[in-house]
Amino acid sequence: MIWVDTIAQGILLGGLYALFAAGLSLVFGIMRLVNLAHGDLIVMGAYLILVLVTLLGLSPFIAVLVAMPLMFALGWGLQKHLLNRTLGDDILPPLLVTFGLSVVLQNALLEGFSADSQRLPTDMLTTASVQIGSIALGVMPLLTFASAILVIICLNQIFYRTSLGRAFRATSDDPVTASLMGIKPNQVFAVATGIAMIIVTIAALYLGLRSNFDPNIGPARLIYAFEAVIIGGLGSLWGTLIGGIIIGVAQTVGAAINPEWQILAGHIAFLVVLLIRPRGLFPRAND
Repeated sequence: MIWVDTIAQGILLGGLYALFAAGLSLVFGIMRLVNLAHGDLIVMGAYLILVLVTLLGLSPFIAVLVAMPLMFALGWGLQKHLLNRTLGDDILPPLLVTFGLSVVLQNALLEGFSADSQRLPTDMLTTASVQIGSIALGVMPLLTFASAILVIICLNQIFYRTSLGRAFRATSDDPVTASLMGIKPNQVFAVATGIAMIIVTIAALYLGLRSNFDPNIGPARLIYAFEAVIIGGLGSLWGTLIGGIIIGVAQTVGAAINPEWQILAGHIAFLVVLLIRPRGLFPRAND
């Protein structure tokens, strides 16, 4: 029964990693952009929610609703005025620009908030648990996992059931042909990044509620996001959830064997999947 509990906790932890990765997967799937600042944007979102909670006295769950349009506007502006200029056949410019953005964000957060760890205020909800048989599952991990599933369902609905989704798919397949059909690729890319930043804000909420954060933890969140995306298959949203679950289960099983193995076990699981399926578990047909 201990191992059942360990695996259950790992599955729920995978929901958090899927939230870290979903925005990254969306952006890559549409414009083949690898955003090295993604983890730092999650941390920035957590600080934004903290500021709103502190200054306005809001609940974190209300503050995230205020932060979402702000983060959407930030993502739209970054893509429209900076990242679109780097897109092309050469993958190096966006890597360099987003790496520079990562450095800038880390240093700005250090200047603004110091290196001290912070945490969003918690209440009864964040410490409550649900008893299922002999297994106690935290309400917050359950809520995180449910949010990850809801985010992926919403993204799939947007992608396959809306005119915006058709523009996403057309631009992803052939931006030149899409532009001839009246679609403006640069505008589509900006909206996609804005949506990704909304997901980043949701991930930031659960990051801040479940653990401490500081300006330097962004790269580690980025690694988890990358691993989940690559395990699932580049551009596959449901694959991203499966990738997050695999990493989460590997980490909790590794920690159960030896606490020092928690992080290492997740990386080993990533390498094992790559050895077996180099393109990930659910690669897109056109990859």
